[in-house]
Amino acid sequence: MSVPSYLSNYADLYNQNPHAAALQWFSDARYGLFMHYGVYSLLGRGEWVMLREAIPVEEYSRLKDDFTASAFDANFITDLALSAGMRYITITARHHDSFCLFRTEQTDFNSVDSPCGRDLIGELAAACRRKGLGLFLYYSYALDWRHPYFYSRDAGWDSARPAYDTPEPSYRFQKDADFRHYIDFVHAQLRELLTQYGPLAGLWFDPIMGYYYRPDLFPVEETYALVRSLQPQCLIAFKQGANGDEDFASPERLARSLAHRLTDPDKQAVAQRAWDSNKHKHNEVCATLQPRQWGYNASDSGSHYTVEEVLAMLADAAARNSNLLLNTGPLPDGSIDEEDAAVLYEVGLRLRQEGFPEPRLMEE
Repeated sequence: MSVPSYLSNYADLYNQNPHAAALQWFSDARYGLFMHYGVYSLLGRGEWVMLREAIPVEEYSRLKDDFTASAFDANFITDLALSAGMRYITITARHHDSFCLFRTEQTDFNSVDSPCGRDLIGELAAACRRKGLGLFLYYSYALDWRHPYFYSRDAGWDSARPAYDTPEPSYRFQKDADFRHYIDFVHAQLRELLTQYGPLAGLWFDPIMGYYYRPDLFPVEETYALVRSLQPQCLIAFKQGANGDEDFASPERLARSLAHRLTDPDKQAVAQRAWDSNKHKHNEVCATLQPRQWGYNASDSGSHYTVEEVLAMLADAAARNSNLLLNTGPLPDGSIDEEDAAVLYEVGLRLRQEGFPEPRLMEE
């Protein structure tokens, strides 16, 4: 059995149980690089810009015509992660706007069919494989502002669709049975991701609130079974958790259930049960180098977090029995923000000189 390069130090366990080897590797990993990159990066106003500014689907789609990713450099990114002391990279293969950074037959709204003309996930997967880094692919499972058959705002979740003044002509969801068109699209893309890029460290699903508002529409057991049948070592995360069968949770900044954000008791129960099932695992806390948004936000320039603040985040994550997944939002051309790169290099130097900081909770 061929052992994935990122699991080379766990070969004996991998040959017995690939999934167990991956879990052990993850619990030892401590630190990973998160990257939010897509056509939203061109606007420099964060990854939720399509929803927050209610940009019509057709208008937003034209961003693809300007997407070149001319400075996206998988070798630089992987070298930066290694220099920073990181063991893995998580990147947005598809965010809520549905733009894909990978080769897919399910939509032409992707990097290969843009002026970029490149499979960015393929390039990053190859670089990670060469250098022994794990690769997690972020996939927007429970939200899509572009797909015709994602559920409507009528479900009570304002983020399900932008608040357009007039009906969006491409939206076709009318009844619950229509949602299966979306699930079939998702499963076809997951099959592509799991068969085109070699062994993956994991799939990182988002956003969990999209699931909590309509858990009846998402066949998570079927989805998880698909992942594990194709790649047994591939770990699964879905934020705080959907059904509790996730391999780890990855809350944003604070490790807690999201039941408090829901008003319906049944939905609160779903959220709390999932978190209760996951909270005692070795988990992950995700955080940003920008003070607020995950995708590139030009207005945050000059106010990113410092080396000392990142070290405090690492100490806090360790105190929560978690890894730290630290996000950078690449610039429109795909290059890494120099402000972030400088901090990451310096953090890596400190880790090599002093080791990882002792676990210590930050004030909440």
